[in-house]
Amino acid sequence: MTLHYGVVLEDGQDGWIVARVPSLPGVVTQGRTREEALANAREAIALTAEDMRARGEEMPPADLGAEMVEITA
Repeated sequence: MTLHYGVVLEDGQDGWIVARVPSLPGVVTQGRTREEALANAREAIALTAEDMRARGEEMPPADLGAEMVEITA
């Protein structure tokens, strides 16, 4: 089964990129690059899924849907 979760990337301290998964509270990781932050997020999501299955819990529904909006400031 393939699930899709949104990952929010934000600039962190010291040049690191922070990756948050809003659908899975507590799943926050980071990387030196966007690619590393996303790879770490995939690993964190997989470990969370494994832990939840071991406890007999179900993963929240997969989500996918973020849009960038443009404004004139």
